[in-house]
Amino acid sequence: MWAASAAYGGVTAARRALYGLGFFKRRRLGAKVICIGNLTAGGSGKTPAVLLAAQTLRKRGHQTAILTRGYGAAPKKKAGKGGRVLALLEDGEVPWTECGDEPWMMQHCLRGLGVPVLVCPDRLKAGVEALTYYHSEVLILDDGFQHMGLHRDLDIVMINARDPFGGERLLPAGDLREPLRELGRAHLIVVTHSDEIPAKQLEALRGRFKAMAPGAAVIESAHRPDFLLDLRTRKKSDPEILKGLEAASFSGIAKPEQFEAMLQRLGADLAHRWRFPDHHPFTLAELRSIQNARLGRAGGDENKLPALVTTFKDAPRLPEGWEKILTGSVLALGIKLEILKGKNAWNDALLAGL
Repeated sequence: MWAASAAYGGVTAARRALYGLGFFKRRRLGAKVICIGNLTAGGSGKTPAVLLAAQTLRKRGHQTAILTRGYGAAPKKKAGKGGRVLALLEDGEVPWTECGDEPWMMQHCLRGLGVPVLVCPDRLKAGVEALTYYHSEVLILDDGFQHMGLHRDLDIVMINARDPFGGERLLPAGDLREPLRELGRAHLIVVTHSDEIPAKQLEALRGRFKAMAPGAAVIESAHRPDFLLDLRTRKKSDPEILKGLEAASFSGIAKPEQFEAMLQRLGADLAHRWRFPDHHPFTLAELRSIQNARLGRAGGDENKLPALVTTFKDAPRLPEGWEKILTGSVLALGIKLEILKGKNAWNDALLAGL
């Protein structure tokens, strides 16, 4: 693992050096480019931050588009194959297997705001399309801190307070995508789950950030439950309905324990927890196993089944025919990012130059 990490570090360092020396060119687009990314592999809360940034900008009247790769799409149907740009619009319906679960979730969460989500590995090509067809003033580059090909005006780095530095080792020995010193490129550091660690630990983190990125503003944030979506009726409800309710959870995300802890803070009594790999496409066989466990818990009485709760990101990956297998209440929890400290710095950075 150490050897593999050293090799990975050497490749990424060479790539950064080639960009720094001008062998590879950074392209500029005729719009403000805001990058939201991280230093570690998964679980830092990028997607809720992308959504909050898009909402902040649109509510102030700025034409905004999101550029994303589309992780999690089925290989044969993956958007962007051959350089094709797939545009997700609020009045369209694209299967998650073509665009990926996160772009699908973004499109649905931003409905009514007029924010196109453009899916393509070639972010430059997606950006040109955003300017040409949607006249975007601002382009949000999703998960792009390691994407060196586009010039950006603002680099926002998300850091999970519960696991801020990925073991301080590069992939695959740790979770770091690049060395910690590269945090110095950030203009804004958003600490997520900052409400879940002691104040002294949070202050120590701030000290490290100041040393590594002296020019970056540090913002504290938390993930909050936003809504519950009934996957059968498509009706939304207040997450507070989980209080005192016997429930079971299943998810295919990078940090399932954080989702489960949120359900418990809402007062849910978790009878079962199923964890799958990130972006996992659920199968009917897996759902039958989950259903059988729920029935066992209920003593075979379908009227006493624990409510089944997943994440909004996981919901589109349920296979066709799931409704016939999963009986009872099946819910998806939507999450939002709340700025706890530094809201003015967040707004000022997003709106600067517009």
